[in-house]
Amino acid sequence: MKKLERQKEGFKNTMKQGQWLINPYKIRKRKSIFRNRFFWLSILISLISGGIFYLIYFSSLFQIKEIQISGSQKIPKAEIENLTQNLIEQKILFFLTKSIFLTDFDKINMEILEKFPKITKVDFERNFTASILTVKIEERKPVAVLITPEEKYFFIDKEGIIFEEADQNIEGFLKIKNLTLNPEADLLNKKVIEKELLLQILEIESKLKNTIKISPEEILIVSDENLTVLTPEGWLIYFNFNKDLNWQLTKLKAVLENSVPLEKRKNLEYIDLRFSDLAPFKYRD
Repeated sequence: MKKLERQKEGFKNTMKQGQWLINPYKIRKRKSIFRNRFFWLSILISLISGGIFYLIYFSSLFQIKEIQISGSQKIPKAEIENLTQNLIEQKILFFLTKSIFLTDFDKINMEILEKFPKITKVDFERNFTASILTVKIEERKPVAVLITPEEKYFFIDKEGIIFEEADQNIEGFLKIKNLTLNPEADLLNKKVIEKELLLQILEIESKLKNTIKISPEEILIVSDENLTVLTPEGWLIYFNFNKDLNWQLTKLKAVLENSVPLEKRKNLEYIDLRFSDLAPFKYRD
């Protein structure tokens, strides 16, 4: 009896050992991908990303549907609008979009300023609710007429930039002839007089008109430091930019009041204000 029990116990142990030998080679069932939470998380992220992508680039909410131009007086609004319209339209894969998020406003600004020299400043106003883009422009205003060495006439603005050709018979503007310019250079939309120098010239013109009662016919920039004013009577006034202009104007007033009678002004050839306390003058021969 005990022997039989021992045999049974040995058989059980043998079965257990056999089971242990089989288990390492047992093939486990693969878990379904649809029960993997990372799979569903990636699907969710893809859907959200796709939705955001569509919202930003193709949704009508952020499409520019209308372009409005403000501040244009001399330049046709349609020309600015057409240029802007072409630049806001973008292509993603095979689809066209006018998404406000894809619009390169720096590029539009640069293109407008390059094509229209009369414009000095461009601003953009975005109305997301109405899908309207407003292009606000500021046109250049002429402060003088510049004459080149080859006798071409141009309007210049307060920055000293040429932006438009002018008629040679134009009246009502100060005429400045810059003899230091390169005659062969393309000057349109270029700075031809430094702003600080232009301010000095305009100050001289104003004080000559208001204080000494002389309206300059023409002002000549002879060099980086010398300026010559042509008066209506044909005589010249020599200035030096690098010296005190107020003092030079004071000397001019003193010479005209004390040394040159009004009836003799038409006989003057020049008054030279460039030398310290002196203001030599000369009559025509």
